[in-house]
Amino acid sequence: MITVDSGVGLKEHMARMRSSGKRIAFVPTMGNLHAGHIRLMQEARRHAQAVIASIYVNPLQFGQNEDFSSYPRTPAHDKVTLLSAGVNLLFMPTDSVVYPRGVAAQTFVEVPDLSDDLCGAFRPGHFRGVATVVNRLLNLVTPDVAVFGKKDYQQWQIIRLMTADLGLPVEIIGVDTVREPDGLAISSRNNYLTPAERKLAPQLYETLCSLRDRIVKNGEITDEAGADAMIELKGCGFRPDYVSVRRQDDLGKPNLNDRRLVILAAAWLGGTRLIDNVEFELMK
Repeated sequence: MITVDSGVGLKEHMARMRSSGKRIAFVPTMGNLHAGHIRLMQEARRHAQAVIASIYVNPLQFGQNEDFSSYPRTPAHDKVTLLSAGVNLLFMPTDSVVYPRGVAAQTFVEVPDLSDDLCGAFRPGHFRGVATVVNRLLNLVTPDVAVFGKKDYQQWQIIRLMTADLGLPVEIIGVDTVREPDGLAISSRNNYLTPAERKLAPQLYETLCSLRDRIVKNGEITDEAGADAMIELKGCGFRPDYVSVRRQDDLGKPNLNDRRLVILAAAWLGGTRLIDNVEFELMK
C-alpha cells in the first residue's frame, strides 16, 4: 500500500493508475477505522480495480463545542487495517493540502434545505463542512466511484445531491450499516460510551425497529409515531434530539402515497451522541 500526504504525490500516483486503465474507487474516512470502514473498502473493491482511502479529520464539520480535538486518531492501527483490506493507496493530507488558502478563506459548498434539517438543525454548519471537504477530496482524487456508509444516512443523501448538482463525474454508492451482534451501529464514537451506557446503547436500534414494525402493521404513518419513539428512548435513559420518518429518496416528509421510507434518529447517551436509521417499505 502506498501512502501519500501531498497533492502532487497523489496526482502522480493517480496518473499511473489511470494510464494502466484501472477503474478507481475512493473511500474517504476520518480514521479510527473499524469493521464498518472495512465493509466500505470491500464494497469499493467490488466496483473497481484500485481502491483509494483517505484519512483526514475535517475541522470544518465540527462545531465549537464538539469533539474535534479529542476525536480518536489512530494512524498506525489504521494503516495496518487498510493494508489488510487490500487498499492500494492511502491519502493522508494535511490542512494545507485540503484547504490551501486556510480554513477561514475556503470556498464553501452547501446543499440547501436538507443541510438544515434533522441533524443539521442540531449541528449548524456541520453538513456545509461535510459537503465542502467531500467536494474537495473528490476533486483531488478524481475517482470513478466513491463509497459511503448509510449509517450517516443524511450525509449520504447530501453527498448524492451535491455531486449531482455540481455535475461531478463520480458514482456515489451507499453501504448498509454494519452492526455489533446486539444491534448497535458500529461507530468510532461508541468508544466514548461507559460500560453501563454501552449496555443501553442497542435500545436506540431496537426502538427504531419497533416503530418500523408498528408502521408496517398499521400500513400508515401517524403524526404521533416519532413522538412516541422519543418517549420510549427517554424512558431508557436517552436524550433524543429527534426521531423522524422520512422518504428514502430525498428525506422529505412522506405523504400517504410514499412507500419507501426510513426512520432516522439522533440521541444522546451520557456525553455521546448516537445516530441510527432503519429503511423499510410499506406494502401497496
